Amino acid sequence: MSTKNERWKPAVTVAAVIEQDGRYLLVEEETPEGLQLNNPAGHLDPGESPLEGVVREALEETARDFVPEALLGLYMARFVRSKRGEDVTYLRLAFSGRVGEAIKGRTLDHGIHRTLWMTVDEIRASAERHRSPLVLRCIEDHMAGKRLPLDAIHIDPSLYTPLIKG
Repeated sequence: MSTKNERWKPAVTVAAVIEQDGRYLLVEEETPEGLQLNNPAGHLDPGESPLEGVVREALEETARDFVPEALLGLYMARFVRSKRGEDVTYLRLAFSGRVGEAIKGRTLDHGIHRTLWMTVDEIRASAERHRSPLVLRCIEDHMAGKRLPLDAIHIDPSLYTPLIKG
């Protein structure tokens, strides 16, 4: 937990939920808990919009260009790794969209072992291997038709050219 003078900051991540022909694109990745399944996802970088981040992360983890079509929602989850002294709360912005074919010659990001197209039943059956409970939740929201327009996210120009104060 943070001290009284320290501001709490969740880890902000972006995730791509990609469905094609009844299957969802997941990645199998190395984690401290072993190989786990996740939506193509990762941390938002400084000076990067959520849309830029999800396009970058999907490309790095799947070797495919991702075209976001809708915001699925904002999701939060928390986990503790007591052996490592970690207590992390994640704030995930999940987007649905489509991808093209794998880009020939492009390698997957470090730690990503492979990509998999899985049915919802296969994803549900592998829940113990999910990196987070948000993996399935985002897919279920996608199946339920939840969609917000991409313009629900406003990016002020100060993200790219910070305002100077003082």
